Amino acid sequence: MTLLTHDRYCDEVAHQVGRLRAVVTSGADLSATVPTCPDWSLEQLVRHTGGALRWVEFIVRTRAQEEIPEEKVPLREGPEAVGDPAALDAWLAETGEMLVGALREAGPDTQVWGWAGALNAGFWARRMTHELVVHGVDATLAAKLPYEVAPDVAADALDEWLELVEFVQRTGAHPTAQDLPRDGRSIHLHATDTPPELNAEWVVELAEDGVTWRRGHEKATVALRGPLADVLLAFYRRQPLDAPGLEVLGERELLEFWLERVTFG
Repeated sequence: MTLLTHDRYCDEVAHQVGRLRAVVTSGADLSATVPTCPDWSLEQLVRHTGGALRWVEFIVRTRAQEEIPEEKVPLREGPEAVGDPAALDAWLAETGEMLVGALREAGPDTQVWGWAGALNAGFWARRMTHELVVHGVDATLAAKLPYEVAPDVAADALDEWLELVEFVQRTGAHPTAQDLPRDGRSIHLHATDTPPELNAEWVVELAEDGVTWRRGHEKATVALRGPLADVLLAFYRRQPLDAPGLEVLGERELLEFWLERVTFG
């Protein structure tokens, strides 16, 4: 597994913010329920996502060495006007520029507070890239618009997600991860639409000492096959396993059990 470059993450943050802004200004109903996050409207989702970006920008810009309470972050909740796409768009535009600027100025190795064992600005560039990827999916689903993600970003998103699973199981940071079996069974993710050099296949082992994973093609207890973006969205629980183009081979119950319990992030 090789991380993308810091500049690549920064570029993708800017790109994904632009995609989210395009949803906001598309004429979509901001009060529409987000099907993958039914407790939120589209506007609430956008405010949540932008607020997270503002929080990270504050951490990186101030070189914070401990967690910053969200209420200390200026304009974290977004514009005062509700239901105003122009105001929401302007806030998002400023938010994205601030975050990308702070990340580029810091570089990947600047020490700041973080979690999952990573205490540098590079962690946040990567984490916010994939936060935007998953919530970009949520927004486009709510707006009934198409969604796409670059293959290198999608593959890295799966790497990062599996790293987070490893971390929370090892540290006990999320109780449901402790319910995952440790009986040696395995899950194989297989992207069917990518060139061999991307190596877009994963093997997840549910070993006695916890989750381990690696890139590669191996026989497993259950396999999920399909286009890379669809495999990612299914693993993020943003689309069902029965979605067109996806195929589950083997012990489907194991994959469903995993998805029920790995819902954090």
